[in-house]
Order: sequence, then C-alpha cells, then structure tokens
Amino acid sequence: MKNSPLRVMTASVALAALTLGLGACAPRPGGTDSANGEITLWTHNAGNDAELDAIQGIVDDYNASQDATTIKVQAFPQDSYNDSVIAAAAAGKLPCIVDIDGPNVPNWAWAEYLTPLDLPGVDLDSFLPSVKGVWDDELYSIGYYDVALTMLSRTSILEENGIRIPTIDEPWTKDEFNAALATLKATGQWDYPLDLGTAGTGEWLPYAYSPFLQSAGGDLIDRTDFQSAEGVLNGPEAIEWAQWFQSLVDNGYIAKKSGEDATLDFQNGKSAITYSGSWAYAAAKETFGEDFVALPTVDLGAGPKIGGGSWQWGVTTGCSDTEAAMDYLAFSLQPENIAAVAEATGTIPASNEAAQLVKGYEEGGKLASLREYSEKFAVLRPETPAYPFIATEFGAAVSDILDGADAQSTLDAAVEAIDQNIASNDGYSQK
Repeated sequence: MKNSPLRVMTASVALAALTLGLGACAPRPGGTDSANGEITLWTHNAGNDAELDAIQGIVDDYNASQDATTIKVQAFPQDSYNDSVIAAAAAGKLPCIVDIDGPNVPNWAWAEYLTPLDLPGVDLDSFLPSVKGVWDDELYSIGYYDVALTMLSRTSILEENGIRIPTIDEPWTKDEFNAALATLKATGQWDYPLDLGTAGTGEWLPYAYSPFLQSAGGDLIDRTDFQSAEGVLNGPEAIEWAQWFQSLVDNGYIAKKSGEDATLDFQNGKSAITYSGSWAYAAAKETFGEDFVALPTVDLGAGPKIGGGSWQWGVTTGCSDTEAAMDYLAFSLQPENIAAVAEATGTIPASNEAAQLVKGYEEGGKLASLREYSEKFAVLRPETPAYPFIATEFGAAVSDILDGADAQSTLDAAVEAIDQNIASNDGYSQK
C-alpha cells in the first residue's frame, strides 16, 4: 500500500475534518486566476513523477489545441496539499481547477469550495460510478481512475489445501472463508494465514474495513438522509460484523497489527492470502507468475463490497473563467488522456473507452476483472460533508475492536459522536 493512490488519502481525509463546521461561516472562496487567459490547476502530485508527468502531458496538449486559454500547473507535496487548499479557500485565493480526494468532495462542495460541473460532450454514463463526486444530486468532480480492493493469493496454495477458488459470480461465503482460514492456519505454514493490513491507519481503516461492515448488512450512516448512524453502525448486522472481525484476531487468522507492507510480506511468503488492491497486482504477478491469482472479497451476507472513489478533479467557485476550466476538464476526459494517466499510475481506467486502450483492461484482458470488481462491488464512502468526522470515529472504533473492546458499546459510542456532530452542523444542509 505504500505506493498506492490510496496512501495519500490518509492525511487528506483527516485534514479535511478541519473544514467541518467552517463552511457556514467561511467567506465564499475567491480565485487568484487573472482574466488574461491563464488559469491555474493545483495537484497533489509533487514527488509523484509518473502521475504528474501524465497530467502535464494533458495540459500541454490542451494548451496547444487552442489559443484562448493557457492552463498552468502548480504541484504540491501530497502531505501538505489539503492544508494548502483549505488555507487558500479561507483567503479567497483558490485556483480554478483542483484535484480532490474523492471522500472529501461533499465536504468541499458544502463549504462552497466547488461548483457543479458542466462538461460539454462528455458521456458520463461510460464512467465508473465510483469516479464521480456527487453531493446533493449534483456532480462536483470526476476522476481519471479508481482502485479496487481484492484478495491476493496463489492458485497452488488454495488447490493444495482443497480451497475453492472464488469467482465474481460465486465469491466465498462467510462460512466458506472461515473454513478456508482454519484450514490454512492448521497447516502451521503461516503465523497468520490472512493479512488484512491491520498496520494501516487513517483513511485505510474506513476504506478497507467498512466494506466488510456493508457486506454484513450494516453501514457507516443511514444513507436515506445522511442524518444518523443509529441502527446501521450499531445494529445487529454491525455487531455481527464486529464480532466476526474480532474472531479473526482471536483465532489467530490475522495479526492485531500486521507488517507495514502487506504486499511485500505476501511476496515473501508471510501470508497465504492478503487483502490489498489493484495497485499491488503488477508486483505480485511479477513474483509468482501464473501461480498468482486475484480474487473477489468475501460475501458476509449482503454480497461482496469494496471501497470506491480515488482522486478526482473539480472547478472552484471563485474561478475567473469557469467556462474555460470546464472546457479543459472535458478535453482531459478523452479516452486517450484517461488511458495515459491509468498507465502511469497502474490504476483502473475510469471510462469504458479508455479501458480498451490500456493493456490488460481491454475486454477479456487479465486485469479486466479488477475493473469489474469496481463496477459491481464498489461502495462509495458516504456522500456527506460529515464523512471526514465519520471516518475518524469509525477508524477509532476499528482499532478498539481489534484490541478486543466490546462491540456494542464501542459502536454505540461512535454513533453518538457522529450523530452529535451532524446535529451541531445543522444536518450539513446546503446553505
């Protein structure tokens, strides 16, 4: 996970919590772009040469395609990017175009950092649902790629132990998965046969583990109106999920705190199955060749679920030339541009047309199943401005549950904190 697009979400979503409660009193963000035909694009990719080069390539092509507007790229280190956006918004100095960590979009839209998108000529139906940043029934951001969580294993290990290889149409059931872990544990070959990345912190915790909660029938919040977590984060299904999660530690199937790099540990034979993402596919494939297999995650009762939503692009409310910014975004969403970014980042192409241009993701390609996981199983983190707070509370609850805390009281406390936060912000209604 160290080199994954998800890694940068940890600081980004945590820092986004700083905006909670500020949107109602903050001034409407202005912009620093002048009216001389030059507008600025901010990105978190300083230090990430491959993605930054791909973005710069799109910008250069756009600038060369017309003479009305010049896009200027300003890149920030990923650890300070979100701070820079928040500070610029408070000072009324946002640029025209920003990239946004997907879960933050509703919060930034609520705080009036972003304006709804109008993208001429773009067929949004061809894009994965998880790359669209929607709040209050309006589109505020769009991404070039997504990542998909998956179980990584080796065909030889599963076959030698009589474990069925699951498919998209027939994933492991809860009982089947538990039995498989018991069988692998009994061999004595691994201290912990399953690696769930329990060393992770920050945004990894809701991104990785709330899908298990959702697969069990619970959720982080009641999505009918996003006003309360009561009954979904602490109801019977959630309690069953938490007790199952604890049992993985109690039975010695997972470490309470795993190694720092789950993919590398898997490559070194320290686990039989690891829970990682599409970003780990290439390295594992290089190590194990045809023996390597990527599998859908387990069905805990309500179908397999995985997290969805990565970095996306939006236009700010204070942009001096909104029409030009929208025109650039529409240009950038051409299939060849999306494909270039996906290839540079090793991620899942956002649109159907772009997928056909990226080796492995074309129809019938070896990576096509990862995109299918995203299409069929992805659940966006709740599209509410309260999400950064929810993420923090859920992450703390996960840590306590792994440490053996009582499931009911732990989740009840999280629900109480979340509901109080929403109430104190007037339900995060649009101003």
